[in-house]
Amino acid sequence: MLPHVVIAGRPNVGKSTLFNRLIGSRLALVADTPGVTRDRKEAVCELGGRKVLVVDTAGLEEAAPDTLPGRMRASTTHAVNEADLVLFVFDARSGLLPEDRHFATWLRRTGKKVLVVANKAEGRGGAAATMEAYELGLGEPVGISAEHNEGMYGLMQDIADLLPKLEKTSDEDAENLPLHLAIVGRPNAGKSTLLNYLLGEQRMITGPEPGLTRDSVSVDFTGPDDKLYRVVDTAGLRKRAKVDEGLERMSTSSAIEALKRAEMAVLAVDAVNGVQEQDLHIARLIEREGRGCVIALTKWDAVEDRGKARQAAYDRISISLSQMKGITVVPISAETGEGVDKLFPAIRATYEHWNMRIPTSQLNRWFETALERFPPPMVQGRRLKLRYITQIKARPPTFALFGTRAEQVPETYQRYLVNNFRETFDMPGVPIRIYLRGTENPYADK
Repeated sequence: MLPHVVIAGRPNVGKSTLFNRLIGSRLALVADTPGVTRDRKEAVCELGGRKVLVVDTAGLEEAAPDTLPGRMRASTTHAVNEADLVLFVFDARSGLLPEDRHFATWLRRTGKKVLVVANKAEGRGGAAATMEAYELGLGEPVGISAEHNEGMYGLMQDIADLLPKLEKTSDEDAENLPLHLAIVGRPNAGKSTLLNYLLGEQRMITGPEPGLTRDSVSVDFTGPDDKLYRVVDTAGLRKRAKVDEGLERMSTSSAIEALKRAEMAVLAVDAVNGVQEQDLHIARLIEREGRGCVIALTKWDAVEDRGKARQAAYDRISISLSQMKGITVVPISAETGEGVDKLFPAIRATYEHWNMRIPTSQLNRWFETALERFPPPMVQGRRLKLRYITQIKARPPTFALFGTRAEQVPETYQRYLVNNFRETFDMPGVPIRIYLRGTENPYADK
């Protein structure tokens, strides 16, 4: 286990900016609006020659437990309880506020190692504001400016010095790489509830309000099949015309970037509302990015007529997602756990298909049979001579088709080849790419 470095503090003191600076990447959303970060966000990085897990948290606020700020506070408290070191951040421009002192007292009572970080300490007044933090009784404060990269090297060295020694990992552990899995879908489709169920804890902020998840949050865990997964919960994807707020545009971009980094995607579809046009749009986005996909019909416990809902979903998907024919649909309830045990076998089966390589000899035997069953059509009065096909890569399965005027093969015939390939090699729900490579006729007029 890597040592946990948790960034905590009241809202809008620059925690996410510091998180991005420490990990060397803009993974966390940053905006002037207080409370942008709602869920814990984690990333592995190297600080002072030490590999650590850095955790960004929501702003500390006093609130009732059943409110959104209260749920955010509970999430931060959980992160602090697991921390090896807490970076307590305050705004040096504003100085120490009563809220800072209140939460500093709380941190002292936890017994955790705490390093006080005075952020936004650039300029003449920064040093004086940093010294003010001595009164918190949490040791020597460190003045930095995460936005301008001032004082970051010293901070990284201080973090490394305060952490316990890291145990060496075996080569076997290094080879056990996680499967990258993104959970995507419309707002309020149950994505965060599903992740919480999988982790067995209230890791993500959930509630009846749509759009609670703003940033893409990555978590590593061992699945029920004893395999390692890196699961990314993403913000809900709405229709582009309805995405007008700057922060929501950033959330949408973050979700799409998370999908591009993933290997597999679970498309969460609200079973109560049925398959909507936006669900189909997201599925097409997954296919366009070349990711394997499993559809999870969420909130299954709230569906009254299950047979009707299941059939309606299958009909809509089969008609509107012909390019992902045979995609696996798993009805689940993240509230009760019903059906979740069937989700990971479906993910693994689709992942194996997504990684599949077909031997060239076997591939061309299928190709010859497919041509005999349905010969290529005439194009401009001339017959297309398709000679052979070969697989050029997996993830997703991608093929090159060679022949005279192969680049003129109509889309309808390409769909026939893809669908016939799916049936022959049993590869449902996986994007399949075919690139056409025509051969030049040496006798053609130059």
